[in-house]
Amino acid sequence: MGAVKGEGALDGGWGWIIVVASFMAQFLSSGSPQSVGVLYPEWLSAFQEGKGVTAWVGSMVSGMALITSPVCSVCVDNFGARPVTVFSGVMVAGGLMLSAFAPSVSFLIFSYGIVVGMGCGLVYAATLTITCQYFDKRRGLALGIVTTGTSAGGFIYATLQNELIELFGLEGCLLIIGALALNLMACAGPMRPMNLPGYYLKQRAALQHTEEPEPLYTKPTAIIIDSFLDLKTTPGSANNIAAMKLLITMEPTELQDSEGERNGGILSCSIVARAIKKRMRPYRQYLCKTIELLQDRVFMAFCIAIFLFSLGAFPPVLFMEDVAQSEGLIDGIALIPLVSIVALTTGIGKLVLGVLADMQWVNSLYLYALTLTGTGLTLLLIPVFKSYLGLQVLSAMVGFFSGNWSITSYITTKIVGMERLSHAHGILMCFGGFGITLGPPVVGWFFDWTQSYDLAFYFSGTCVLVSGLFLFLATLPCWNRTTEKEDCPPEKDVNISQQNHTLDCDKVASVA
Repeated sequence: MGAVKGEGALDGGWGWIIVVASFMAQFLSSGSPQSVGVLYPEWLSAFQEGKGVTAWVGSMVSGMALITSPVCSVCVDNFGARPVTVFSGVMVAGGLMLSAFAPSVSFLIFSYGIVVGMGCGLVYAATLTITCQYFDKRRGLALGIVTTGTSAGGFIYATLQNELIELFGLEGCLLIIGALALNLMACAGPMRPMNLPGYYLKQRAALQHTEEPEPLYTKPTAIIIDSFLDLKTTPGSANNIAAMKLLITMEPTELQDSEGERNGGILSCSIVARAIKKRMRPYRQYLCKTIELLQDRVFMAFCIAIFLFSLGAFPPVLFMEDVAQSEGLIDGIALIPLVSIVALTTGIGKLVLGVLADMQWVNSLYLYALTLTGTGLTLLLIPVFKSYLGLQVLSAMVGFFSGNWSITSYITTKIVGMERLSHAHGILMCFGGFGITLGPPVVGWFFDWTQSYDLAFYFSGTCVLVSGLFLFLATLPCWNRTTEKEDCPPEKDVNISQQNHTLDCDKVASVA
């Protein structure tokens, strides 16, 4: 497995091949989940279940992709983007084909929601990680292009799935879409890593270790060579006594193990304890790093904002088409569904926001908070507009602001650094996954309770609006300066305190 090394590989060359491959990978994996709103009415009529229960299918497929992000990030760190993308192709294709034979909504939640969702999560983590490795100065633009693949997939797949359902039925549509997803394996080919992943480094170390096998038992010996002293072999000589003392001081562990062999029970327990402690060490380290990240005020505020945004912003994508049909604004599904409009404008938003994030005078964190506020206000206007044209305009606005997903990795890198990007991104997407998983069922239950989407969209808009305001207020630089002045340290530590305080303030301001 070749690896690309050196800073010369950044921001160009093979990096753009990585961008194209990652774009196609997200296009093929997320096309159907992003346009699940087209399949939602078909599942309602096929299984005759409530909107809240059926909504679990659409929420799980996007929620699982984000909830499992920590696991997906660990897989990418250990095995690399290429093997993970190949395996995800099998999962996505298998889940889609298996969904064609689903006998109930419960089975569909497993096959389409969990299996396809986990496959999409693996692709998402692999493509973003490999793209961030190959780009530095143009990282925002590269991530914008890559994440546009999901939007392009949602736009094309929405119309494609409509046509396939008309021609081959729901089962035939899922089988064909699943067959297309097998092309994910081809997208994995160009994903050469910058450095060898952890798994391959461990394998190389293991192979080097086995090339020089150590004997199971070696008789303790001591070879002492001294050009100035002649060691005599006469028993009881002072030199022999010195050599024996040297041997004893050099091999304390072997003597302890020999003594432990006489007490077999104690030795066995100690071996088991050491083995368990060694196995648990990586998990303890991962937990400690997670706690350290969550103690960061800016990163924690970002996580909460992502959760509230996902809770409120994803349901409109799933229910928008059903809203138009329930209000009698359209008979059937239009030639260009509302889901396609959302996907198209999301792609435009990702590119525009990605370019803006690369500009030095733009604070990317405040730009993200602005998009959250705009999305919340747009969602609050949806119950007011009672025309299909109004829904089209609002869908376009929601889609454009939802393009902020393209700069989440960019902002995360600015907050925690490139070294902790994979870990922090997994935690961040986990928060977003819980929001996406809970959002559509809650909105569906609101409709089942009130037989109207008005209250549901007021709830969604309020959640997103609060997330934007909270992120803006929580990340204001130097907002806790008064507290630090009250707790004034001794004079000898004043300079150190001022330096740490300046770094804390500059970290928020540097997210630009």
